[in-house]
Amino acid sequence: MTWRWLIFSSAALWLGLPGSARAAAVSGEVEITNSRDAGVRKRKNYAGVVLWLESVDRPAAAGAAPKRLQMVQRDKRFTPHIIAVPLGSTVDFPNFDPIFHNAFSNFSGQPFDVGLYPPGTNRSVPFKLPGIVRVFCNIHPTMSAIIAVMSTPWFVVTPPSGKFTLPSVPPGEYQLRMFHERAVPENLEALERRIKVAESGLALPLISISETGFVPAPHLNKYGQPYPPVVSGESYPGAPK
Repeated sequence: MTWRWLIFSSAALWLGLPGSARAAAVSGEVEITNSRDAGVRKRKNYAGVVLWLESVDRPAAAGAAPKRLQMVQRDKRFTPHIIAVPLGSTVDFPNFDPIFHNAFSNFSGQPFDVGLYPPGTNRSVPFKLPGIVRVFCNIHPTMSAIIAVMSTPWFVVTPPSGKFTLPSVPPGEYQLRMFHERAVPENLEALERRIKVAESGLALPLISISETGFVPAPHLNKYGQPYPPVVSGESYPGAPK
């Protein structure tokens, strides 16, 4: 778990902001280490890390405009697995499987429960509280997802390359924060840094996130109980026969 300070140079990305200094880009790269995930070890897939900036030396900036996004349920998976949305956004959970689903969250962030709903239908949830929302299905224990609800306008989710850019960042001091679902909180907190963004922008050193200490654990259903074993087919009220 280290910050590797590199010799770097970067071109400024200029964007005009009325009544303020020009904004520029903050760029960088993430790597994930000590992982048991095959995609990380074999393919160096560093997707799904959420990074954001919080202003330190000026009043909190207004967040980005709310959006409407989708987290599709297909093949007993939530897709995308991780999204970041502005505060006030609405997320649709369309069911594209030939079976029932029940998306819910009661772990952290904003609790919600859309109830059991059939194939070919949709349920929507507005997210009014900032934070990390862990999403599950009350029917299928292997289904999980993350929704990061951001009150800041400067946030990004890394692609497989791990390279990222935060555009339109005004000059000033910021706290760089991050989230990775397979990193323990103390490791992530140790990586947080105070950064200073100049008018020419900022290229960050490599951010190395270790998964040391992460132990996957089964989650409970929305009633706080273990999932019942499924012997064959879909066994729950309303399941197709």
